[in-house]
Amino acid sequence: MTLTSKQPSATAQSEALFERAQQVIPGGVNSPVRAFRSVGGHPRFIASASGATLTDADGQTYLDYIGSWGPMILGHNHPAVRQAIMDALPSGTSFGAPTEREVRLAELVTRLTGVDKVRFVSSGTEATMSALRLARGYASAQSGDQPNSAGRKYTLKFRGNYHGHADALLVEAGSGLMTNADLLGQAAPSSAGVPPEYAALTLVADYNDAAGLDELMRARGHEIAAVIFEPIVGNAGVLIPRGDFLEALRRTQDAGALLIADEVMTGFRLSIRGAAAQLGLKPDLTCWGKIIGGGLPVGAYGGRSEIMDFVSPVGPVYQAGTLSGNPLAMAAGLATLQELERDPAIYGRLTRYTAALAGGLRVRAHSAGVPIRVNQVGSMLTAFFLPAGASEDTEIGNYGQAARSDTAAFSTWFQSMLNQGIYWAPSQFESIFVSGAHTQADLDRTLDAAATAFAAVAASGGRV
Repeated sequence: MTLTSKQPSATAQSEALFERAQQVIPGGVNSPVRAFRSVGGHPRFIASASGATLTDADGQTYLDYIGSWGPMILGHNHPAVRQAIMDALPSGTSFGAPTEREVRLAELVTRLTGVDKVRFVSSGTEATMSALRLARGYASAQSGDQPNSAGRKYTLKFRGNYHGHADALLVEAGSGLMTNADLLGQAAPSSAGVPPEYAALTLVADYNDAAGLDELMRARGHEIAAVIFEPIVGNAGVLIPRGDFLEALRRTQDAGALLIADEVMTGFRLSIRGAAAQLGLKPDLTCWGKIIGGGLPVGAYGGRSEIMDFVSPVGPVYQAGTLSGNPLAMAAGLATLQELERDPAIYGRLTRYTAALAGGLRVRAHSAGVPIRVNQVGSMLTAFFLPAGASEDTEIGNYGQAARSDTAAFSTWFQSMLNQGIYWAPSQFESIFVSGAHTQADLDRTLDAAATAFAAVAASGGRV
């Protein structure tokens, strides 16, 4: 009998690190989607990144379409951003006091976006949480309520829109809008640890349902402090707003509610001014994250002076943060936004690349007999895998439609792409992000790999 030794796994180091991580970190990761639970297998532990590529702990290189979930619009380890951080580092890492860089970044953000004032925080969750508190305080005051009274205490969000993990926002619509006006828009917690009393302060409507939104505002608009929305949804997969829905969003302001654009994902990605401006919306408050920090932890919220001046220390709405305005993060954010302003043509290049990727995916999926729906805006894209037999013209414009996707087919496709060195988002319900570092050769390589992956789906899933 001949004995053969077992060949070491090509991802042995990542597997070993994942085993170690699970002993000391819940699930082995510090953000759930990184665990690959929805696609199977184990996550790759990344050692370095440059341009459009990632290199894992085993030395394998991948063409990256996550871009740290959005911040890396210029590509990984961009020279200008790296140099800005290096220039700031010798002076210290944190002061707990104001610095010139935060003033310069605030001046740049207000000039680029048109808001009057901006407050920096350390994450997108902090930004949305703070903006909602501010909206309640301001809207109640405008309605003549006492500073500490309940007043306009409700927030309205849309099913499938993710606004961070603050308790009041971790809710979903359940069966959607109800016929009883007293319960219209009622939501239930979508996470353990969120008391129903918190969830009860958040009303939920369906994204792209203009009639439902109008009905909710007629019934309860006088109670609503803020309507928060993603201009382009990314965390249910890419969902694109219809014109009638945008008009309904504008009408929410007529009821006295503040309109809050959550541009944590879309801010500075779809245009230098953001997605809301592209869509013709004029939100009262805007929240940013990801790109505004150039890859370091930064969030921000901003709006008109009369609203922002309700924030402490000049106003009654309290918000604070030890690392807000961190000098290294401000340096990275400044460098990133300056590069985007210096090269405005980058947005056209990103859109052309991503549109070509979307078209190429459609063609190759059709050839393999795998029905997909590709939603793409600018440099954001999701390929939704449709149930067998579904038409390729099937609309996916809200969470309910997205939720019917064939996640098993996506998982097969994802694993094939990963094995071919293409690092796609490890969830059917996420956007991918294209960077300025992606090239035509990268596009060709991606579409070649996609063709192989679609064939794998057809072979394993009985697709016709």
